Amino acid sequence: MALIAGATASGKSAIALDIAEREGGIIINADASQVYRDLRVLTARPSAHDEARSPHRLFGYRDGAEACSAAAWAADARRAIAEAHDAGRLPILVGGTGLYLRTLIEGIAPVPEIDPAIRSHVRTLSAAEGHVLLQKEDPSSASRLHPNDTSRILRALEVVRSTGRPIGEWRQEKTGGLSGTVTIDAWLIDRPVAELYARCDARVADMVAAGALDEVAALVARKLDPALPVMRAIGVRPFAAHLAGEITIDLAIDQVRQETRNYAKRQRTWLRHQHVGVKFMAA
Repeated sequence: MALIAGATASGKSAIALDIAEREGGIIINADASQVYRDLRVLTARPSAHDEARSPHRLFGYRDGAEACSAAAWAADARRAIAEAHDAGRLPILVGGTGLYLRTLIEGIAPVPEIDPAIRSHVRTLSAAEGHVLLQKEDPSSASRLHPNDTSRILRALEVVRSTGRPIGEWRQEKTGGLSGTVTIDAWLIDRPVAELYARCDARVADMVAAGALDEVAALVARKLDPALPVMRAIGVRPFAAHLAGEITIDLAIDQVRQETRNYAKRQRTWLRHQHVGVKFMAA
């Protein structure tokens, strides 16, 4: 199995397509935002032309009204990988969503369903409130998590309250990972930060020219829950604010550029600290 990761979409997609055409591969998406069919332009999904050149899987295959979890995607990815192997083709994973890749490779902790009443109460807490409580109920997780990391703090708190065990203990029992069952040839496209940020800025301009505003307008018209992942994809909120007359297009573009650079920086940092035999390449 080939894994091509990096902090921008363009280089990964081009390399994956070259390999797929040369080796008879199947390209499998590993980007959390590209799973949603609502946002082809904003998430830089492969074009229809590229998808026609080689088989693509798990791109735009979910409706934005349905949140796709890392566990659900990993199950879909395992099936897509197995189908590629059964057909004698090379599965090529492309993307940079760390949680998705980690869940697929390492497996997932078998945490039972969270008590709805506990989840409802915990999700009303702020990060600061949750962190104070976590220091008492799961000090190990509290010491590991940043005090402003709302989602992970509240997740750890709901797990310990619902199951009576810290989330760290559950994670020691991960199951379903591909590690040890397949050979992973991992490549990281790594660029100097200045070049990376320049490409991020250029990508935002290209998205606007390609119709990103129309795409966001169509998504907003669906009136989906703003907490859904598709509504929190990079670019949705600033462009939606512009369409609502709240900010100028220049300010919206500046905000999307900054969000993109921040995300690319986090991706780059995470990917450089993985230990799956990653090879570095420039593209």
